[in-house]
Amino acid sequence: MATTEVWEQQKLTKEESSSGVNFSSLITCTFLLLAVGLIYVWSHVNMTKLEYQLAEEISRREYLLEEQKKLKSEIAALKSPQRIELIARNKLEMCYPERDQVVVIKP
Repeated sequence: MATTEVWEQQKLTKEESSSGVNFSSLITCTFLLLAVGLIYVWSHVNMTKLEYQLAEEISRREYLLEEQKKLKSEIAALKSPQRIELIARNKLEMCYPERDQVVVIKP
């Protein structure tokens, strides 16, 4: 009788230990799947964030290129000889020199 009791106790101990291994492996697999899922979601969230930043930078670049075009045309208009002559004559009251006012220096 003692032998059968020992046999049953060993059987119960084996069942408990085998179910413990299954439970711990189940928990390990669950945490592993959870970690993989979190990494996957994080990567997609990060990718979406980067796509928004890229779209914003592309839009900003287009705006700056358009502004650069406007500024270049404004510079060209401000540098025009006709405009400079008009300002010199009207605002600064300048005029072309007479022949006798010009001194030629020979090297």
